[in-house]
Amino acid sequence: MRIPVHPGVLAVLSAVALLAGCGQAKTAEPVPPAASMRATTPPSSEAPAGLGSLDPCGLLSSADRSSAGLSVLGKPKAIGQAKGCDWTEPGTFGVTVTVDAEHAPAELSENNTDKGTRRKTKAGDRTAYEVADREAANGVCAVLVNAGKGGSASVDVSNANFRDTDLACERAKTVAGLIAPKLP
Repeated sequence: MRIPVHPGVLAVLSAVALLAGCGQAKTAEPVPPAASMRATTPPSSEAPAGLGSLDPCGLLSSADRSSAGLSVLGKPKAIGQAKGCDWTEPGTFGVTVTVDAEHAPAELSENNTDKGTRRKTKAGDRTAYEVADREAANGVCAVLVNAGKGGSASVDVSNANFRDTDLACERAKTVAGLIAPKLP
């Protein structure tokens, strides 16, 4: 005998099942979803996955986060058409990594900054641009990394006290160096 169930009840039961896992202590790194694993380990018959298929939250392993001074897991975030991930170290600083398959770093840094706030640099062996307003000394810095064909990965850092732009840039360069080898 089949008992009819209202669709709203199914939605509530699904939400309860999802929330049942919240708040539990995590002792190990979560297993990434299959889509993330495909982005880093493509089948041998195909070319490496493009920038658009990367999971920004999967770009920093637990060891990478530790190197960058982060003890928290990232949270997915949409930034326009681009995919991003936020890590917030409470009371200290926050990092957002955004992958953009449509815009190169030079294009982004030229179009969105005033003269004198952009410096060419490296992230690993990739061309990158550091973008910061040192005169404002607002504790904010971005490093835009060349990735894929005409794409970029952006690492944005904001210090919680909105001071020490040099420290924000140091943190952004550290994270950019950690993710650069994982980009197409």
